[in-house]
Amino acid sequence: MGGRRLSRELALKVLFQIDLVNTNMEEALKYNFESNELSEEVKEFTIILVRGVISNLAEIDKEIKSYTNNWSLERITNIDRNILRIAIYEILYINNIPKSVSINEAVELAKKYSTKSSFSFVNGVLGKINKIDKILKKID
Repeated sequence: MGGRRLSRELALKVLFQIDLVNTNMEEALKYNFESNELSEEVKEFTIILVRGVISNLAEIDKEIKSYTNNWSLERITNIDRNILRIAIYEILYINNIPKSVSINEAVELAKKYSTKSSFSFVNGVLGKINKIDKILKKID
């Protein structure tokens, strides 16, 4: 498994833990790092993702709400919500990762950790964001 994919999985676990039991970010990171033998690169990218999502949570959640018609954030499963948060963080704030990679990685996380229909939901939401972004770039 690639380092960044492992980082995304760890970030998902940490964000899930924070979201579910309202635990401290540093404690959740420490627990997940101690439970696994990880390279410094994996730890570093995991921290970037988790801190980035937490720091920009209001903006990220606003994006999710705007692309999930008639779905409140609370109605989206914890796993799917946090998969979307990671991917949207990457799309909005990390310029050196192609959007298609962020979307594909999110879909793979949904296939592995969520329900049978989740990957199509995640793909649909992220696809809308990507489509709008392409339209806006053509206008510029």
